[in-house]
Amino acid sequence: MHNVFTLRIRWVLAIFAFLDLVCVGLGMGVPIFCILFGLPVGWYIALRVTTRPRQVGQMLGKVLAGAALTSTFTFVVMGLLWGRCVVMLFDPLADLANFGIPLILYDPTASFIGWLVLMILISPFLQLLMTLFGAHLTLLWRLRRGAGIGEERVGPA
Repeated sequence: MHNVFTLRIRWVLAIFAFLDLVCVGLGMGVPIFCILFGLPVGWYIALRVTTRPRQVGQMLGKVLAGAALTSTFTFVVMGLLWGRCVVMLFDPLADLANFGIPLILYDPTASFIGWLVLMILISPFLQLLMTLFGAHLTLLWRLRRGAGIGEERVGPA
């Protein structure tokens, strides 16, 4: 298992890129699986960071950099996938009502703009948050286990 965490960073990024594209395909362009994929990615980043002894501040910085890199890749993919649809906002003949997105704002144009913002901007941010969540949970678990703090020693909250 130690070999998985000592892979070269280029291989790790290539594997992540492939799996992230698979998650985009599974969601048919909607990055719900990319957001959920952030949890195991955060776990991997945290375990990879803790293979060498470091200060906690350095570990958190590396985790943040890894999470930002992965969500930036998803942002670029979503920009390439959904960015071409922005042109439809300026086309008076575009049929936005029948584009296939949910019309939750009761106006096709407003719903279309909201959908594009959700897909291109908010979804990669949610993946960033999920990656940080998974990484911080893993770091807390590893630090608690490494410190030897048992359940019986924890005082009242």
